[in-house]
Amino acid sequence: MEASPRDGGASRTDAQHRPTPESGAPHPDAVCEPPDLVTVPARQGLEAVDILRRGGAPAVGPVLHDGACDTLGFLVPPGTAAAWDVPGSACTQTSGRGLRIPGVAPEPPVMGTGWLLPPADSGPVTDPVVLREALGEAARLIEAADNCR
Repeated sequence: MEASPRDGGASRTDAQHRPTPESGAPHPDAVCEPPDLVTVPARQGLEAVDILRRGGAPAVGPVLHDGACDTLGFLVPPGTAAAWDVPGSACTQTSGRGLRIPGVAPEPPVMGTGWLLPPADSGPVTDPVVLREALGEAARLIEAADNCR
């Protein structure tokens, strides 16, 4: 489901995850609960990582790379999957199935993957509102590049 003009372009995900002055960024204790996982095609995910890292946004959380499936997985706060609606991506509620990261995990928590951004080099999780914006910008950049050929 995409944002509609009648609601000012905001989606349910934005409404549920938009940081407020009272709440601030995702709470560090959110890492104690198992994170959800946003999965995107590798090309779009790599663009999004670049956008996030150079845009002065809050820290990018750990990012998994699955070379066999050519996808990237962004760890996001628990509960994100309930309202995630970004076309071309999926958000999975992990319920701790293979994604517990106690401190710094030397090995990726999902078999067959590798860390693009390991926990030691990143924030605890990626803010879903910021990730949504970066994925949208990445999709527009890729479409523009593909149309120039």
